[in-house]
Amino acid sequence: GISGPAATYDYGKVPAAVVEKVNAIESICSRYAVSLPAAAMQFVYAHPAVATLVMGAKSASEVDQNVKAINETIPAAFWDALIEANLLPSNAPLPMAAR
Repeated sequence: GISGPAATYDYGKVPAAVVEKVNAIESICSRYAVSLPAAAMQFVYAHPAVATLVMGAKSASEVDQNVKAINETIPAAFWDALIEANLLPSNAPLPMAAR
């Protein structure tokens, strides 16, 4: 995780502000039963400048996990909660289902 002893950020120790932000995002993920990988993938893929999302995988199981995450249903209220918590800008491109 981002706060574990082996965690790094930009080749150094993870700043406290980053840990706090990740914890806040994880809390909202938990509240809406959304996996963090699904939220991350779908948020990135929602940006109009992104034409392709390439996820690394070491095994068939990881490919399956990635497919599951990109297809996970995420309620619009989840994205709204991230915006309300100032974890996303209000003008951030969101997945189509959230619009």
